[in-house]
Amino acid sequence: MAVFRSGLLVLTTPLASLAPRLAPILTSASRLVNHTLYVHLQPGMSLEGPAQPQSSTVQATFEVLDFITHFYTGAEVHRNLDVRILLTNIRTKSAFLPPQPTSVQNLAHPPEVVLTDFQTLDGSQYNPVKQQLERYATSCYSCCPRLASVLLYPDYGTGELPVEPMGVPLFSTIRPASPVARSPKQPVRGYQRGAVGGTFDRLHNAHKVLLSVACILAQEQLVVGVADKDLLKSKVLPELLQPYAERVEHLSDFLVDIKPSLTFDIIPLLDPYGPAGSDPSLEFLVVSEETYRGGMAVNRFRLENGLEELALYQIQLLQDLSHKENEEDKVSSSTFRQRMLGKLLRPPHKRPELPVSLYVIGLTGISGSGKSSIAKRLKDLGAFVIDSDQLGHQAYAPGGPAYQPVVEAFGTDILHKDGIINRKVLGSRVFGNKKQMKILTDIMWPVIAKLSREEMDRAVTEGKHVCVIDAAMLLEAGWQNMVHEVWTVVIPETEAVRRIVERDGLSEAAAQSRLQSQMSGQQLVDQSHVVLSTLWEPHITQRQVEKAWALLQERIPKTQPALD
Repeated sequence: MAVFRSGLLVLTTPLASLAPRLAPILTSASRLVNHTLYVHLQPGMSLEGPAQPQSSTVQATFEVLDFITHFYTGAEVHRNLDVRILLTNIRTKSAFLPPQPTSVQNLAHPPEVVLTDFQTLDGSQYNPVKQQLERYATSCYSCCPRLASVLLYPDYGTGELPVEPMGVPLFSTIRPASPVARSPKQPVRGYQRGAVGGTFDRLHNAHKVLLSVACILAQEQLVVGVADKDLLKSKVLPELLQPYAERVEHLSDFLVDIKPSLTFDIIPLLDPYGPAGSDPSLEFLVVSEETYRGGMAVNRFRLENGLEELALYQIQLLQDLSHKENEEDKVSSSTFRQRMLGKLLRPPHKRPELPVSLYVIGLTGISGSGKSSIAKRLKDLGAFVIDSDQLGHQAYAPGGPAYQPVVEAFGTDILHKDGIINRKVLGSRVFGNKKQMKILTDIMWPVIAKLSREEMDRAVTEGKHVCVIDAAMLLEAGWQNMVHEVWTVVIPETEAVRRIVERDGLSEAAAQSRLQSQMSGQQLVDQSHVVLSTLWEPHITQRQVEKAWALLQERIPKTQPALD
């Protein structure tokens, strides 16, 4: 059967009956669609009969909100799918409802196939029903000219699944701030303007629940705050966050698709309150279980400044059933960033000037990042490791290629009595002095690069196929030109300072000064092919390195011998 890039799933079964069938329906849909799956709720609609079915309003109730949450939760099993539940026909009970749109809604990814859970009497792919389905889909949304159609039943209907309504409501996933009892059929109130906020990195299904509820509640305008700058510093692996502009682009694409009738005001969130703390026209704020206390703080702030409280709607966190030992048990962007560790982020460089049988990795990271421990783990896996610090020691040694130039540049008072260069004295001259540092690096970097190339030749002689250049200043020195890939080890700056103080006996101020003289972790990651982190326990680091090594073996050019 053909597989389509985008599809539209029209759900016609009443929600209470549909809930237990979600998993098999999603599985069936995922076999036919491999990228974007739009979902259109039209419970109770019949595709049999002479008259063409028309889109009708679905009353927004707490049952509908809960169903949306459960659908996105179920979609977690199919992370290859970008699921988008369309909200155009879902309406709140409100006195200021905008007019129902009559034109066909454009979608960012026009569906190539329309699917439905509608059951024909004999369970066959009955052509008149499929034609009705196609006509209905094209009357509502912009679809591809050659639209295919598939009736999912009976594929999803096999197995131990109830056919009749269960009569058991879905457990509550949406909580209004006031602890009032409410039934699943209770209508949801509509508001003119409201707000929602978050980081929205790598837009995932938990984000989509939060945004969908906010879109249903809002009738005219939704203000969306996107965390930026200082609010990102405390995030796990902030170096791997998508840039603000990219996050906003994906967010806007999703929001306009699911409810184009709304006006969206997407703005940078630079403090914990954002516009929710100061905009008098806002009426509600959607928060998660995790950010509920922040929502309460926003309301206290509003009251202190003479503004009315916002109605708070709290969304239950989505559980991540596949989380690993060091990952959060909820669906979160930080877990997705952790799973990026060890993976290739951009295509490797072609380096025809390097030995054909050798694949060269440049390993770098800020001081205290744990780079040396990563290098040792790679060596244990079979890599030939070049320690640029050791090469620097050799170059500084009496008779070494850099000894005389350094002494001539900085004077004999940098020498011990035995004639060896006192690296501490030399360091005190250059750290914090850009001019003096440049004089030193202009001498040292070309010498270390030459010694590294000699070490590469030795690696080839020893029959090694992967060579790792361990160099804190790899990018500053321009040595990325002699490696196929740059691997960066990242660590929060506060942790790096702690490690430097503990390891080298420096003051915190001196440790921070050392870090400020280097490229930041973000600058390094921006030019890196693979990112690793030693933030967690040693066995977690080992698992990362083994993953990176295994993936590296898969992409080593076929002309090179397989790695051990």
